[in-house]
Amino acid sequence: MRRNIGKRKKEAICLGIALLCGALLTGLLLVQRGMLVEARARRAGQELSREVLRFHVLADSDSRQDQQRKMEVKEAVLAYMGEAMPQDADLEETCSWVQEHLEALEQTAGETLREAGCSDPVRAELVRDYFPEKTYGDVTFPEGEYTALRICIGEGQGHNWWCCLYPSLCFTDAVTARVPEEEKEQLGRVLGEDEYEMITAYSDFKLRWFFFGGRD
Repeated sequence: MRRNIGKRKKEAICLGIALLCGALLTGLLLVQRGMLVEARARRAGQELSREVLRFHVLADSDSRQDQQRKMEVKEAVLAYMGEAMPQDADLEETCSWVQEHLEALEQTAGETLREAGCSDPVRAELVRDYFPEKTYGDVTFPEGEYTALRICIGEGQGHNWWCCLYPSLCFTDAVTARVPEEEKEQLGRVLGEDEYEMITAYSDFKLRWFFFGGRD
């Protein structure tokens, strides 16, 4: 009888050790996979930041009037670029065009403000700067360093409006809050597969699902 009890105790101890080892191994595998996900996502984010040109308009303040003027400047500048900027330009050509037309872009923004009775100074510049995570419609760009056309109104202390100038996501229907599928297709042709999946399915769960091999 005692022998059977001792045997059962040994079996229980062995089972417990086996379960503990299994749990530890599973935990280590999850940590390892999580590190791989983060590393792959980081690489994709770095590649993404080198393949797009963002457009930001910074309002003087968060007052209702300044925010309205920001949107008027945005519309005027986008209209000017829609007419004057080559539509088939690649990233390098788009950046060169913007650099060469900063004065005209600044003038367009300034004239829009003057017409609205605003005397705030305005500055247009092509910058390489850090930006936090931003969502445009149903597309999310992770935080990181990006090249951007920045138009700063006055002190530039108000919330900004932004879009992706290249590949173009700026000329979309803002009411739907979704980027049209044809523009996503253009985005997919320009970006790498990982970068495209990152910005169109950007959440911790979706990123892990994707980078763990959830694709067909």
